[in-house]
Parts: sequence; C-alpha cells; structure tokens
Amino acid sequence: MALGPRARTLLSALAARTTRLRLGVMTKPSVFEFAGGDDAFLALAAAFHERCLADPELNHPFSHSSPQHVEHLAAYWAEVFGGPPRYSRSIGGHSRVLEMHAGTGAQDDLGPRFVACFMRALDDAELPSDVEFRAALRSYIDWAVAEVMAISPLGSVVRPDLPVPHWGWEGPE
Repeated sequence: MALGPRARTLLSALAARTTRLRLGVMTKPSVFEFAGGDDAFLALAAAFHERCLADPELNHPFSHSSPQHVEHLAAYWAEVFGGPPRYSRSIGGHSRVLEMHAGTGAQDDLGPRFVACFMRALDDAELPSDVEFRAALRSYIDWAVAEVMAISPLGSVVRPDLPVPHWGWEGPE
C-alpha cells in the first residue's frame, strides 16, 4: 500500500524525532525534515509552478522557464530549509537565483501574487498545516520576494558567489 504525502510527512517527522531521542537530544527536526523531505519539496515546487502558470500575471515568466524548473526549485527550497546542498553543488548558489530575476522590471503586484501562489501550493502539495511550520515558510517567502523585488529594477546587479540562504523555524540561520 502506497503512503500519501501526509502519511510520509508524519513518518518523516517521527523518524527524525525518534533518532534525536535515541541520541538524547531534544531538538526539533529541520523545516526540511518536518515538511517530509525531498518528496515534499518536489510536490511543493510542482504545485507552486502549476498555480503560477494559472495566474494571469505570473504565467508569462513561468511559461518560459526551463524544463527543469520544478526540480531546480525543489532542490533550492529543500536546501534553504535544511536539506542536502544539491542546488549549490550542481546548479549554482543564491547569486544564480537572483541573476535570473535581476533587472526584469517586475511590477509591484507580482510579489503578493507570488506569495499567494506559494501559500496555496502548500495545501495543494499536502504539506503539514502546523501553524509554526506555515509561519516559518511564510516568513521565508516574504523575505525572498522582497529580495527579488529589490533587484528587479532595470540595471540591477547581483553580487557574485552568494551562498544559498538557510532558513529555520525562527527565520534566517
């Protein structure tokens, strides 16, 4: 019998907690672990991409993204929230992400649309509805959107070699 996303999420969080208890450490799992690991972030990236394609304003940039966009986005978000550094090792760092968005002349309403699609995609991907978990993801996406909007004016330049940011339960780490 195949497990659904919620069952996988619960088992992943329980396994992480059990391992920590065996080691005598009472810490929370990372946001990545709590979400359900790589599968959860792949589901989130796919759901988010679909929502953006359905949005009349976000459709244009998302319809022109690379065929690997969903996988790259999933790897990036997984790394941000405590997962393995696959994005950094094989695709690029944070500068690469920002360079894709720099100087695009994005209109101000794209930020709130992006955030709304992200938050709805959490439900579409069946990620945990835990209030603290959702707040951590919301604080990250608000920060990320503000950063991208700040470099969207024409002529913006991105500093090279920026590492992928790391985000935990309390914000940036």
